[in-house]
Amino acid sequence: MTATLLSHAGRVIRPLVTLAGLAAVWWGLARWGHIPPYMLPGPDAVVHALWTQRGQLGPAALTTLEETLLGLLLGIGAGSALAIGMALWAPLRRWVMPMVLLSQAVPVFALAPLLVLWFGFGMASKVVMAVLVIFFPVTSTLGDGLRQTEPGWMDLARTMGATRLRVLLHIRLPAALPSFASGVRMATAIAPIGAVVGEWVGASSGLGFLMQTANTRFQTDLMFAALGVLAVMTVLLWWLVDRVLARALYWQRPHVDVD
Repeated sequence: MTATLLSHAGRVIRPLVTLAGLAAVWWGLARWGHIPPYMLPGPDAVVHALWTQRGQLGPAALTTLEETLLGLLLGIGAGSALAIGMALWAPLRRWVMPMVLLSQAVPVFALAPLLVLWFGFGMASKVVMAVLVIFFPVTSTLGDGLRQTEPGWMDLARTMGATRLRVLLHIRLPAALPSFASGVRMATAIAPIGAVVGEWVGASSGLGFLMQTANTRFQTDLMFAALGVLAVMTVLLWWLVDRVLARALYWQRPHVDVD
């Protein structure tokens, strides 16, 4: 029991110590590094901006979070549907997978202006950008999991006369869930990137829009504050998704840290 409590405490303390060390280095550079405040504001200035500009940061964070969540839901749904379709019908993989790879070869910064032009300055273009960013990890991980099902299970199912649909639902999909969970975790971590990039190119709200506006006004402390809010939001969202997946995949062995 004591060892378990110490292990949990260590998981909390280690990141806090790391963050405190980084903050100390940051504060030292800002104070004694002869760097102008408009280039590197100190942590105290950023905390002050977080408090005084909370009226802007709060609504902007909610906008970016909404875009991220919608992008996650649509991207995970579309990626899962395509991966399952390719697993059921092999020719679909040969025809569609090159296009999926091509979509990842084009930088998101190059696509953002076109998406804003096609879908407007509202939320739609940011959601589409988030979908494009997370589509490939979900499709790839779930597709790999479906193709790597234990051959013995497949042979046993065929011997017992199971249809392709039953094999998919009762064998291939459950076996692929750990791979799919890895893809969802990855998608959760990078989905805010798509939303923020879309906001940088063209938007009227959101953390990306706020950072872009602060940059043009040399409000670097507000930029850092918005970036901090985005980082905290992403970490909390990833942690929540990770907890949900860990409970859903209760039969999967947890990862063990090797010291």
